[in-house]
Amino acid sequence: MPSISKKGTQMPESPIRKLVPYAEDAKKRGVHVFHLNIGQPDIKTPQIALDAVKNNKIETLSYARSEGSEEYRTKLAKYYVKNNINVTADNIITTTGGSEALLFTMGSITDPGDEIIIPEPFYANYNGFSTASGVKVVPVISKIENNFALPKIEDFEKLITPKTKAILICNPGNPSGYLYSEEEIQKLKKMVLKHDLFLIADEVYREFTYDGLKHTSVLSIEGLEENAIVIDSVSKRYSMCGARIGCVVSKNKTFIKTAIKFAQARLSPPTYALIASEAALDTPQSYFDNVTKEYVDRRNTLIKALENIDGIKVAKPKGAFYCVAELPVKDTDHFAQWILESFNDNKQTVMVAPASGFYSTKGEGKNQIRMAYVLNKENLIRSVEILAKALKQYNS
Repeated sequence: MPSISKKGTQMPESPIRKLVPYAEDAKKRGVHVFHLNIGQPDIKTPQIALDAVKNNKIETLSYARSEGSEEYRTKLAKYYVKNNINVTADNIITTTGGSEALLFTMGSITDPGDEIIIPEPFYANYNGFSTASGVKVVPVISKIENNFALPKIEDFEKLITPKTKAILICNPGNPSGYLYSEEEIQKLKKMVLKHDLFLIADEVYREFTYDGLKHTSVLSIEGLEENAIVIDSVSKRYSMCGARIGCVVSKNKTFIKTAIKFAQARLSPPTYALIASEAALDTPQSYFDNVTKEYVDRRNTLIKALENIDGIKVAKPKGAFYCVAELPVKDTDHFAQWILESFNDNKQTVMVAPASGFYSTKGEGKNQIRMAYVLNKENLIRSVEILAKALKQYNS
C-alpha cells in the first residue's frame, strides 16, 4: 500500500482524547464516568452569545473575511485595551480556535528544522502543532516541587541555538495552572531581546487568576512590540469551546502580514461562531466574577481532597482550571486506562489525562496526571474518593 508520511507517523496522540474509546465502553457497561480529563467547563455559555445566533436573520450564510469581520476585531480590540493591551483591529487575525492561531504562528515564523523552546509540562497539542509544522520542540523542565514556576533563565539560554526562533509559554498554564508574574515575564523579555527571538504567549485563560494575583500579558510589556505574539480564544473565557473562534494578536506588522496569508489559504473562520463571539464580548464582569469564585472553590475542594490521599503530591494552581498530581504509580498511562477498563466503585469511575503527554522529554511525567476541575464540588469530592479506592486496589 502507499506509505504514510514520516510527519503523520510521528504525530502524537492526544493524552486528553486517546482514552475516549475506553470511557465509551465503560458507559456502555452502565458505568458513570466523571470526566476530569478535558478542559470542557460545565459553566453555562453567556445567554447573550447563544441568542445572537438564535435570533439572527441571515438568509445566506456567506464567507467571513479571512481575518474575521472588522466589527468583531474592532470590538475585540476594545476588550484588549480594557485589559491594558493597547492594540487595534489591524493587530488581530481571527482564527478557527486557538489551535489554528498556533499553526499560523508556527507557519509564519519557522522553517522545517527550526526550534521553539517551551517550559514543560505544556499543553499537549504543542507537540502536535510542532510536528505538523516540522518544528522541533526544545523543552526546559519546570518541577512540581516548586509549583511549576518559570525555570531559571540560564536553563533557557543554554538551549538557544542558531535554529531557535521563539520561546512559547502558556499563561496561566495548561496543565499546571501556574501564573507567570510580571517579574518572570520581564526576565523572558530580556532574553528574547538579547537573542532576537519571538515570545509567544498562549493567554486563553487570562480571566481565571486566583488569590488576588493579576495576569500580565506579553503585549502589555513595553519594548516587546516586535517580539510578542499572543494566542487567544473564546473557548474557555465564555465556555464556548464548540464555537472554535480564536485569534492571533501582535504589533509586529510583518508577522501579521505573513500570518494573514495563512488565513486566506483556509478562507475564513465560521460566520455563526463569529456572531456569537462578537455578542459574547458584551458579557458583564459579574459573569467572570462568579465564574472565578466558582473555580477557586473547586480548586480548593480538589486540592484538599487530593492532599488527604497518602502518596499523592499536587501543585496548587494560581490560574486556569487544571492541576497536576503525582500519583504513587509507575505509569499513569496504564493506570488511566485500567481505571476505565477494570475498575468501578458502585458503577462509577473517573477519567484523567496521563501527564506524560504534556511533556516532550522522554520519561517525564510518567507518574503524573492532569485533572480539570470543571465539575461541581460534589462531583469533584466523589471523583477523588473513587481515585483513592482505585489506587488502593491498583497498588495491591
